[in-house]
Amino acid sequence: MRTLVLRQAARTLVHPQAAIHGLVCYRDGSMLAQLGSPDMRIPIAHTLAWPARMATQSPRLDLAAMARLDFAEPDSVRFPALRLAREALRAGGGASAILNAANEIAVDSFLQHRIGFLDIAGTVARVLDAMGTPPADTLDEVLALDTAARRTAERLTADCVA
Repeated sequence: MRTLVLRQAARTLVHPQAAIHGLVCYRDGSMLAQLGSPDMRIPIAHTLAWPARMATQSPRLDLAAMARLDFAEPDSVRFPALRLAREALRAGGGASAILNAANEIAVDSFLQHRIGFLDIAGTVARVLDAMGTPPADTLDEVLALDTAARRTAERLTADCVA
């Protein structure tokens, strides 16, 4: 079963059915949800074709078969990347750029079978620890941090075999 993590007005919720791909919250408290089968081709196609719609090969969402939509607070042990993202936001400076760059390299290393899925967040955490929270006030500083974080993550995952 796929799980989708949703952000709702400063709250993060886990949606195990992964049928809701996006929410729009209005001032009056109402919400509109974009629902579809748990297949990212649907929201990607929606984004690419906006404002038109394009056909996809995704199966249609069967709400009766799904029967319910569940939401829960995330477990920080099960979703360690959420903790890392929150810490990077609190730290400020270049931490978010470092997190993003390290995550991209860690995910690529996972896809190349060099690290396991559960090693992705650990790799990102090690890069964040190694680099600290340097300033990122200019585009040049952000790009330099991105490059350094990618190199650090590549070093950490280069000799690994999942």
